[in-house]
Amino acid sequence: MINANMITTTEQSSLLGDNHSNVQNKLMLVVDKLSIVTDADIVLVDKLTYELRQGETLAIVGESGSGKSIASLALLGLLPESLSVTGEVQLADAAKMTTLPISNHKTRDASLRAIRGQRIAMVFQEPMTALNPLHTVAKQIAESLRLSGVPKKHWRDRSITLLDDVNITDPADKLHRYPHELSGGQRQRVMIAMALAQQPDILIADEPTTALDVTLQHEVLELLDKLKRQHQMAMILISHDLNLVRRYSDEVIVMRQGQTIEQGPTAEVFNQPAADYTRSLIAQDFGQALNLFENESQRLTVLQVSHLQVQFPIEKSLFGGVKRWFDAVKNVDMTLQKGQALGIVGESGSGKTTIALALSQLLSHQARISGQIVVNGQDIAALSRSELRKFRSQIQMVFQDPFASINPRMTVMQIIEEGLLVQGVDKKTRHSAVIESLATVHLPSEFAQRYPHELSGGQRQRVALARALIMQPSLLILDEPTSALDSTTQVTVVSLLREIQEKLQLSYVFISHDLKVVRALCQHIMVLKEGTSIESGATEAVFDNPKHPYAKQLLQASML
Repeated sequence: MINANMITTTEQSSLLGDNHSNVQNKLMLVVDKLSIVTDADIVLVDKLTYELRQGETLAIVGESGSGKSIASLALLGLLPESLSVTGEVQLADAAKMTTLPISNHKTRDASLRAIRGQRIAMVFQEPMTALNPLHTVAKQIAESLRLSGVPKKHWRDRSITLLDDVNITDPADKLHRYPHELSGGQRQRVMIAMALAQQPDILIADEPTTALDVTLQHEVLELLDKLKRQHQMAMILISHDLNLVRRYSDEVIVMRQGQTIEQGPTAEVFNQPAADYTRSLIAQDFGQALNLFENESQRLTVLQVSHLQVQFPIEKSLFGGVKRWFDAVKNVDMTLQKGQALGIVGESGSGKTTIALALSQLLSHQARISGQIVVNGQDIAALSRSELRKFRSQIQMVFQDPFASINPRMTVMQIIEEGLLVQGVDKKTRHSAVIESLATVHLPSEFAQRYPHELSGGQRQRVALARALIMQPSLLILDEPTSALDSTTQVTVVSLLREIQEKLQLSYVFISHDLKVVRALCQHIMVLKEGTSIESGATEAVFDNPKHPYAKQLLQASML
């Protein structure tokens, strides 16, 4: 929760590294009455107006569907032709302002080609999707350098300099890596390096920290802030994280359903919000974890993990054998009782998701797993393939990105009933179970006939949750289930998970980089670093008095 009284105008200036004094007041961009309408006359953005000056960071915040991302894509002409774009956008060019052709017209793309990347660059939300998985880092940065006219003989040196600028260690080595060989933070830094390659005047950062842990979030935004000042750029920061916006922006625009609800200097908006909606965003309250500690000794143990180790091959011999292994998880123990939740937190690459996949028996055959995983008294390693298939209903997993983890060609009914279909349950029973599962996650029964693209992010996550719940599991593994959601939807989903936990006495293994969400849902917490559990215990005890230096650093970063 953000307390509006936590920050004064003076503190705001200090946090931003005295950005206000560095602003040269040169007008870089003017957006006047920008509107975006669908072919069905649905208004997505309504008369958005703002000015952006050199050295300034403008934050655009709002929940999913507020129009904050498409308003910025419109500046570069990156919206589909089915959307009608009106209004005026002017970009500083030498001593004058030049009007950009943003409306749908056959000359638009040709006119904006010289603007994209070179004058206005964009860092997209999900670097794993935005980067080409088939090309090395060197090749992808080289493409930006080629477009900016850098001679080929200078590409390698310039690429190393760019990676060094974005604080990537051993940049020469990283040039030969593919995106999947980098951590989330490294991929995001490569995206920033590519954006800087063409030396733009304006940088648009669209949710640049959504998939990153809390320490990396601050590192990336501090980096962007430093680079903005070094290169004398201006920045548009699109985010749903008000805590980061409060800390790293000069001006803020609050949007809701395409409307500008409030705008002004960041410190002023946070200290004295004029709109009720802004006040509700600032005062987001995730609530408290259920108090389930009475008669804890009498609770059934749902999960018992002993000495779990997971290794992946990193170097193979000429004949296919493995010469070197990477230790992703090292000697981890955990116990989880009926109706309780264990939060697993840690930085990107700490082994959180690997543990989740190991518990779900979803790791690739190349992984080497040792230790013992016992669910409801059953050692799952001792199960045959057919026995494991039947046992899977007791362990269900909800993935980070609901749009990627559910089939876009299936209706909601088909998605949710799939597990029962595999088990041979008859059609009538399946359909009634789907309606009941939808009710449990607070979705109306008519949603059963919709497709994923017809749902919001929060609704898709509820469908993914309903798909897991229909199997009546005793253990639910949730891997970053709220990271892609705006704060309003996060509060709703956390409240729903707490309600389901109490009603069904479900046990959760909850993996997240968002510590306020973990604190609001989990009775126990485990802090991971480099595959090792460095601290664990009752959530409130660890939050109030962390022992390990890294745990202290992580928890302090979450309070910033």
